[in-house]
Amino acid sequence: MIRLIALFLILALPAKAEEIVLGLSRDEVAITATFEGSEILIFGAIKREGGPQAEGDLGVIVTVAGPDRPVTVRKKDRRFGIWVNTESVDVDVAPTFYAVATNRPLEEILTFTEDLNTRISTQRAIRSVGSTVEGAERFTQALIRVRAGQGLYQTLPEGVWVEEETLFRTLIPLPANLTEGDYKAEIYLTRDKQIVDFYTTTIPVKKVGLERWLYNLAHEHAFWYGLMSLSIAIAAGWGASAVFTLFRR
Repeated sequence: MIRLIALFLILALPAKAEEIVLGLSRDEVAITATFEGSEILIFGAIKREGGPQAEGDLGVIVTVAGPDRPVTVRKKDRRFGIWVNTESVDVDVAPTFYAVATNRPLEEILTFTEDLNTRISTQRAIRSVGSTVEGAERFTQALIRVRAGQGLYQTLPEGVWVEEETLFRTLIPLPANLTEGDYKAEIYLTRDKQIVDFYTTTIPVKKVGLERWLYNLAHEHAFWYGLMSLSIAIAAGWGASAVFTLFRR
């Protein structure tokens, strides 16, 4: 009975005037021992079910978010000639990677209220619940600034190309220092700054080959990993010493 009621409610909803049809250049990202970064091409089209094209300014927003992790942001001050931690803020939710690409600056295609509800902008994607430190927003900005410098946080205004208000595409660069996990790609379609459609998909990012073997060894067999690392260090030191001794003769 409940299923019949739910089905009736779904059928009673008006059909969307515009819908997103999405494509990806790759289904997953493999991190190998020689991984130096990559790119993901996200492309798609705006499907319209007959009738005239919807009115209002068109906005296309693409976000790619890595796994969320808590993080502590600390402030250092110089005291008595040395640098020490003086303040800190615990951030409850911060994506390890976050990219926002748009066809126009975000504030021109999305209202403040919509951003507050959907947490699309980088600032909104980071949540520091219950922080009692005065000026906690400064710590959030500092986290964004540091990770932006590492290529982990990206804001790409006009990074989405839209053709004839139908086809769109964007290229998201991925740095070498990615965290393993499921990355969520979300696409928002807006008209006059209001979201009219939404699409989401997942892109697995995982270590493979030697990188995966070393990761598993370090986490599942720490003793043998440590022994192997020590042996390699001793062998490298002995080898370097032998080479220098050979050159001295």
